[in-house]
Order: sequence, then structure tokens, then C-alpha cells
Amino acid sequence: MSLWTFGNLLLLVAVVPILVGLLNRVLAALERIRAASADILSGGVALIGEVNDVPELLAKTDSTIHEVAVGAVRYAGSVGKLLG
Repeated sequence: MSLWTFGNLLLLVAVVPILVGLLNRVLAALERIRAASADILSGGVALIGEVNDVPELLAKTDSTIHEVAVGAVRYAGSVGKLLG
């Protein structure tokens, strides 16, 4: 019977505090992960507002590229006539 008593005391004195400490560390890490995921979510929602304008900006960029290409072709034609 004394071995059972010794085992129970060892369980209460050594194992339970170690398990409580490990559980505390796991829960603290979980709270840090939860806070980081909340920050990521708020940043993603803010980014969606910036991404909504992308199609209009791409259309403007395409028209600018087309205008530059037309000017470059005219310039290259003029230079070709001068040199050639």
C-alpha cells in the first residue's frame, strides 16, 4: 500500500505541476497565434479596398503603353528616314 501512496504523491507533486506548466505555454502560444491571425485578417480586409481599383489602373496603363508605342514607332521611322 505504501507504493501506491508514494506513486500518488509523486503524481501530485511532480507530474501535475509539469503538465500545468506545459499547458500554460501551449495556451500562451495559442493566444499569440490568435492575435497574429486577427492582425492578418484586418490587413487583408484593408488590402481588398486597395485591390478594387486594379482593373481601372491596368486599363490606364495599357492605354499609356499604347501611346508610348505609337510615339516610339513614329520616332524610329523618322530616324530611319534621316539615317537611311
